[in-house]
Amino acid sequence: QVQLVESGGGSVRPGGSLRLSCKVSQSLFYFAEMGWYRQAPGKQREMVATITNAGAADYTDSVKGRFTISRDYIENSVHLQLNSLRPADTGLYYCMTDKGALQYWGQGTQVTVSP
Repeated sequence: QVQLVESGGGSVRPGGSLRLSCKVSQSLFYFAEMGWYRQAPGKQREMVATITNAGAADYTDSVKGRFTISRDYIENSVHLQLNSLRPADTGLYYCMTDKGALQYWGQGTQVTVSP
């Protein structure tokens, strides 16, 4: 069983920064791709950023140039650096990976951006 535990969320003002972390219960080498997703109130969950074992990263258009995803193989963690935050970035941020036919999700960490 794979467990994902997110942390680092909080409340910030527009323009602020946060660093989210996702601790994985197994070595990151087992997972070809890791991702961060978010869900705002009343909206569907959306992909924010993904990163492969080779280090290739992909971002949704609205966060390009502001967010950075990274993998830490020593800590078995995936991080998401959030800069220049906007109110539209508010939501519950989830870490996700898959192994075989199964998807694994964390419980989420809340990010709130407001004046």
